[in-house]
Amino acid sequence: MKYHPIDNALFINNRKNFTAQMKPNSLAVFNSNDIYPIGADSTMPFQQDRNIFYLSGVDQESSILLLFPDCPNPKHREILFLTETNEHIAIWEGEKLTKEKAFETSGIKTVYWLQDFNKIFKEVMSQCDTVYVNTNEHYRSHVETQTREDRFNKWLRETFPAHSVAKSNPILQRLRSVKHQIEIDLIQNACNITEKAFRRVLGFVKPGVWEYEIEAEMIHEFIRNRSKGFAYTPIIASGNNANVLHYVENNQQCKDGDLILFDTAAEYANYASDLSRTIPVSGRYNERQKAVYNAVLRVKNEATKLLVPGAMWADYHVEVGKMMTSELLGLGLLDKADVQNENPDWPAYKKYFMHGTSHHMGLDTHDYGILTEPIQPNMVFTVEPGIYIPDEGFGIRLEDDVVVQAQGEPLNLMANIPIEAEEIEDLMNS
Repeated sequence: MKYHPIDNALFINNRKNFTAQMKPNSLAVFNSNDIYPIGADSTMPFQQDRNIFYLSGVDQESSILLLFPDCPNPKHREILFLTETNEHIAIWEGEKLTKEKAFETSGIKTVYWLQDFNKIFKEVMSQCDTVYVNTNEHYRSHVETQTREDRFNKWLRETFPAHSVAKSNPILQRLRSVKHQIEIDLIQNACNITEKAFRRVLGFVKPGVWEYEIEAEMIHEFIRNRSKGFAYTPIIASGNNANVLHYVENNQQCKDGDLILFDTAAEYANYASDLSRTIPVSGRYNERQKAVYNAVLRVKNEATKLLVPGAMWADYHVEVGKMMTSELLGLGLLDKADVQNENPDWPAYKKYFMHGTSHHMGLDTHDYGILTEPIQPNMVFTVEPGIYIPDEGFGIRLEDDVVVQAQGEPLNLMANIPIEAEEIEDLMNS
């Protein structure tokens, strides 16, 4: 891995919190993700299942984690199963985790090779009543591919039909949404890498550059700072491309007078950052662009103050909608009649700001979190209002990542990344 070793206190703490919420005499199982094929002998770069990583720190394919806090054999209360490495694998694929290294990474003392899994699993299943399975129940998930976890869960139910089955997901939704300080530090590092890349492109952009050239500048800075790359598919949208919310082609030339909307950020150690900025190709915003830009910035700044402990997700978005409505009235994009006659299910401001303002962030860019429960300290959110005006040929989105504090306003992890229009102009023309 490119990233520095993570203090295994994080994973020890995460397992302690998870097992404390398991039913008596129950077992939980977590599998690594598959390595997905492309064609011939080609594969996608490996991405670890976030839950097994959260609980163990193991970032290697074909790994399995068992948690059985009430096991009568103390040795089997935490078990890692790994592919046994050998000289052939070391030559062709590189070094894999040894049992000793797996302990250093995870804090788990009992490590078996994968070929022992069926024997050990049969033994521990005979000692438990309930088994927790790992499922993806994120509110945005739409998965058509059968995962390694899906195959395992099907085999489990067929092989052990008498056991009760429970879901790990409700426990993990709550645990993962509240970050440990080590996690916040990792996200901060991802944000710092993103800052370096953004400052790099401020000195690179000029009329005539291509969106993909900007993408190349950013990935260069990410990788040289120990990131695997983009935390999500990058959006580098010049001109009217910014009005396509998930524009990812990045294949157009940037023209004098246009704006470029960036929604691009680095990952670090599997933790995401998530940045949006909008900059002028020429290095100067025109009067109208700056007016809209500053309206979006005001909404972002005021919305951020609402992310406090006890706040409810739905109420937060209603309040942000009121802020945006006021700004759109001031810009002449809405009039009073538009607001008075609006559909409550699709308010007038949604014509120009049609997406949500914030989402949880962490191991996934859109991280786990239960939206019907109050916001808590140490939750990490994006704040990303936007105004999109196809008729005027530009769209503006501004986004920072913030940590909810026990008292006061959230901590902005991107406070050092330029966002004021004048600062961006100065940097682009320096």
